[in-house]
Amino acid sequence: MDWLKLLDEIDSFVWGPPLLILLVGTGILLTIRLRLLQVVRLPLALRLIFSAKNDGDGDVNSFGALCTALAATVGTGNIIGVATAIYGGGPGALFWMWVAAFFGMATKYAEGLLAVKFRSVDANGEIAGGPMHYIEKGLGMRYRPLAVLFAASGVLVAFFGIGTFPQVNAIVDSVQLAFGVPVPITAGIITLLVALITLGGLQSIANVSTKIVPFMAVFYVATCIGVLAVFADRLPEAMQLVITNAFTGTAATGGFLGATVMMAIRSGVARGVFSNESGLGSAPIAAAAAKTKWPAEQGLISMTGTFIDTIIICTMTGLVLIVTGAWNGGLKGAALTQQAFAAAFPVAGPYVLTVGLVLFAFTTILGWNYYGERCCEYLFGVKGIKPYRWTFIALVAAGAFIKLEAIWLIADIVNGLMALPNLVALLGLSGVVVSETERYLAHLRAEEEEETEAMPSSEAAN
Repeated sequence: MDWLKLLDEIDSFVWGPPLLILLVGTGILLTIRLRLLQVVRLPLALRLIFSAKNDGDGDVNSFGALCTALAATVGTGNIIGVATAIYGGGPGALFWMWVAAFFGMATKYAEGLLAVKFRSVDANGEIAGGPMHYIEKGLGMRYRPLAVLFAASGVLVAFFGIGTFPQVNAIVDSVQLAFGVPVPITAGIITLLVALITLGGLQSIANVSTKIVPFMAVFYVATCIGVLAVFADRLPEAMQLVITNAFTGTAATGGFLGATVMMAIRSGVARGVFSNESGLGSAPIAAAAAKTKWPAEQGLISMTGTFIDTIIICTMTGLVLIVTGAWNGGLKGAALTQQAFAAAFPVAGPYVLTVGLVLFAFTTILGWNYYGERCCEYLFGVKGIKPYRWTFIALVAAGAFIKLEAIWLIADIVNGLMALPNLVALLGLSGVVVSETERYLAHLRAEEEEETEAMPSSEAAN
C-alpha cells in the first residue's frame, strides 16, 4: 500500500469542503448572533491592545497574550501560504482570504472570551486554559473525550507540525540560500535560542514575543509598502483583478495555468484559515493567560489577531505578488514571493524577505511551544511539562535534517483534528458568548455614564 498517497487522501478529506464550510459557517453564525461585532467594535478592540487595564488574574498582560498568539499565528503562512493560495486560485483567492478572515474575527473573539471564562490554575500556580478547558467545563464532563482529542492533537502539532519541522526547515533553507550559512550552524543557533527562551515558560516567551512580533510586523509591512510604492501605477488594476477574479475565475496567462471560482474559494479560504488559525483553537490557549477580569475584553483583543494577520499582513503579501506580476510567472511558494520582492529591490529584496521569513518562523516555534505545553499539562499534569519542553527542543534540533513528506501530512491531518472539537464547543457555547458580550457592553455603558456624570456641566454640554 502507498502510505503517502493514503495520507494525502486523508489530508484532502480532513481539509476538504466539510471542514472549511464548518469553519466559515461557525464564523457566520457567531457574526449574526453578535450583530457584526467584528465591525462595530473593531475600533474599541484596537484601542484595547494598548489600553486594557490588566486588572484581573492572569500570568501576562493582554498585550503579551496577544503577542504570544500572534507569534504562533504570524508565520510562514503569511509569506509562503499566500503565495500558495494565489498560485492555486489566482488573484481572486485573496478576496476569499478576506471573507474567511472577516467571519474568522467573530470566531477568534468567541475563542478568546471562552478561554478566559473557563480558565483554571494548574498545580504550579499557572493559568491553564483553552478549548480543552472550555469543552470540559462549559459543555460538561461527558464531552471530555473531545477535550482529550483536542489536547492530544495539539501536542502532536507542536511536536511534528507547525511548531517545529516546517518552521526550522524554512529558516535553515532560506538562510543557506541567502547568506550561505551551513545548515548545521543555523540549526544549532535556533536550538540554543529556543532552549534559552522556552525553558523560562510563558513569561520568557511573552517577553520575547512582545519585542519581536511588533518589530517583525512593522518591518514586513513597511517593506511591502515599499514594493507597492514602486509599482503604485499597477495597484488599481491589482485590486480590480482581486475582486473580479473572485467571481469569474482566472484565465491562463503566462506561467499561470488558470483557476475556476471554486479553486479561488477553496485556495483562499483554506490558506486564510491556516494562516490566522481562527477556529483551530490554538490562540485561546494564550488568551487564557491574560490579566483581565472581563472575558469579552480579551475576546476583543484576540479578535485583532486575525485582523492583523490576514487583513493587513496577508493582504500586503498578496498585493505585492499581483502588482509585480510574479503571480503568473509559473513559480510557487517561497520562490514566488522572492521573485516579487526582487522585482522592486533586485539586490536587497531577497535578503529582506529572508529576514522576515526567519523572524516569522522563529516566533511561530516559540508560540507553538507554549500551546503544546498547555495541552500536555492538561493530559498529564504539571509533571509532564519538563519532559515536554526537552522533547520539543530535541525535535527543533532534528527538524533541520528531517524532510519527510509523510510527517508533514500527518501534522496537517492532526491540525485539522484540532478544529473539530473546538468548533463543537464554539457552537454549543455560543449562548454563553452572547450573554458575556452583553454583560461587558453593559459594563462599558455604565462606565461611560459615570464619566459623563462626573464631568463639570460645561464639559458634558460640549
